[in-house]
Amino acid sequence: MPPKKEKYQLPVPLPEGKILDDMEGKQWVLGKMVGSGGFGLVYLAFPADKLDKDARHVIKVEYQENGPLFSELKFYQRAAKKDCIKRWIQLKKLDYLGVPLFYGSGLTEFKGRSYRFMVMERLGIDLQKISDQNGTFEKSTVLQLGIRMLDVLEYIHENEYVHGDIKAANILLGYENPDRVYLADYGLSYRYCPNGNHKQYQENPKKGHNGTIEFTSLDAHKGVALSRRSDLEILGYCLLRWLCGKLPWEQNLKDPVAVQTAKTNLLDELPESVLKWTPSGSSCCEIARYLACAHNLAYDEKPNYQLLKKILNPDGIYLGLLEFSTKGASINVHTSNNQKVDSQKVATKQANVNQMQNRFREKKVYNERKTETCATLREVQNEKLIRLLNNETDNNETDLESMKNRKKNCQPRELLNEVKSFPQKSSCIRFPNSHYDHQDFTSLSYRLNKSRPPSWNTYSSRTAVEATDVQRSTGFWFTISQFSLSEEAKADVYYYGFIILCLLTLVCLALYFL
Repeated sequence: MPPKKEKYQLPVPLPEGKILDDMEGKQWVLGKMVGSGGFGLVYLAFPADKLDKDARHVIKVEYQENGPLFSELKFYQRAAKKDCIKRWIQLKKLDYLGVPLFYGSGLTEFKGRSYRFMVMERLGIDLQKISDQNGTFEKSTVLQLGIRMLDVLEYIHENEYVHGDIKAANILLGYENPDRVYLADYGLSYRYCPNGNHKQYQENPKKGHNGTIEFTSLDAHKGVALSRRSDLEILGYCLLRWLCGKLPWEQNLKDPVAVQTAKTNLLDELPESVLKWTPSGSSCCEIARYLACAHNLAYDEKPNYQLLKKILNPDGIYLGLLEFSTKGASINVHTSNNQKVDSQKVATKQANVNQMQNRFREKKVYNERKTETCATLREVQNEKLIRLLNNETDNNETDLESMKNRKKNCQPRELLNEVKSFPQKSSCIRFPNSHYDHQDFTSLSYRLNKSRPPSWNTYSSRTAVEATDVQRSTGFWFTISQFSLSEEAKADVYYYGFIILCLLTLVCLALYFL
């Protein structure tokens, strides 16, 4: 693990306007110094070929022999290139990932000392300054911060690194978009799984209590190399601090052993220990469940990030924009160049977005209910339609059967007319108050079910065949009727034929005797 930060000294400030050449040959112009930390200095920066009034980059500078900036640089070169972050965002379908963008690095000389520098995306105010001005955060904000940090941790863990120093001072708002949060400062990042080989659990008292004592993990207290569960545990302490305003061990920060004991007691007595610590009138059951899940992880176990995010957001709803004005007061968010951002505007924007989201959800619920109602009405209409079809089918079959029974007794022309009218009756089915009038039987069934039911097919084919048979049969009887005579006509034929035959006989006899 990296040595403790108190071994390093701040570098002598570089002059404003100095030009730095990075490893890829791109030149950067130093702006004014805007910050300093335990490891180095931070300057505004401008590309030499594009000197804008508003800087979009910063440069972090420290002595070359210092370790933190070197560790952070290795992290970005191995695990946080812009293309890798972009692919991850697309893979996980995120709107953004809270890892600052890296633009370049290099070495420079000043007054006989060698400096290492790194060019980064410019960010805004950190959460520690907001907390100092405003106290605790709203619960929804705390939970959303936890979810956003889990997105970042999942990414860096999948790339073999842990952060190791999660805290409000290292979580910054976006410079151009203050509704986004970024986890910065990877000077204590640790490669827990180089080339896919997880570090072994081994306690080392000489390296114990490393990191920010208020939030560091139990593994770090014991001198164990950091792992994924360490990051999750640290994040849990941060969530508890942001929601409750304090932690049970804050009075003993000068005694690392007492802090370690208090953390052990808190984790061993979950969830009661966290629920008891919550101020009256508020609830932090989500944080208690989150800490319990993180504490139960094995040293080398891969966390279930989706489950952890679901614990923080059980209903799976969109939590909206970040809101930090919990007391209704307007706070000024100072960015690195002393630019002021009125949080009341952010709150107004949040309210507008929430109102739009509520209308969208109400419209969505209305559409779902409307869809269900329409589906129910369609089902009822289909049931009525099917009953009507079944009744019509029964009537048609009854008519066909009765027609067969009357076949022998009907006059041929009457039977033929009845058969000719039968297909018209079955092919056009009218339904009251329906748009299915004058529809073909086949097209009607297709509209209802996209395929014709077997019973309808059977009826249609049987009706067609039987109607054809009847038509053929009636045509035959009609033809015979054209050559058949009635009984009276037959008697007349017999009578006149007999007379003609007698006359012919008399004529033949007369001719014979003459």
